[in-house]
Amino acid sequence: MQHSTVQGHLVMNLVVSPELSFSIVVDLAYEAGDPYAVRFTFHLPGDAPVPWVFARELLLDGLSAPSGEGDVHIHPVGGELSEVRIALRCPNGDAVLHAPSAPLVAFLARTDRLVAMGQELTGKELEAKLADILRGCDAG
Repeated sequence: MQHSTVQGHLVMNLVVSPELSFSIVVDLAYEAGDPYAVRFTFHLPGDAPVPWVFARELLLDGLSAPSGEGDVHIHPVGGELSEVRIALRCPNGDAVLHAPSAPLVAFLARTDRLVAMGQELTGKELEAKLADILRGCDAG
């Protein structure tokens, strides 16, 4: 039986200033039922967990080249693409995080084994998903 989720976790550095950063644990989750999204849950000391949803393709692209528009920007830093910088913007403030690339690459490889990149939805599945969304709009 094939699992329909991929989970992982890693430690990222939350950058407070050029001289100060601290480590936080981040949970990663991917579900075959939502094949375009990767969920990050940031565990900040003393605060409730903070969830963010990224496009899986954005994360993949950001490992090797600057990627993103709007609220999420991802790009590689460090020699030999060993680290990635993630900049997040929201009304409550901005955050900059650094993470090693290797665990993210391994996580994305596991998601690709579950749902291959570019094969997220066939035409019929896409039509069914759109119909579900539109039915939900009619109910409201």
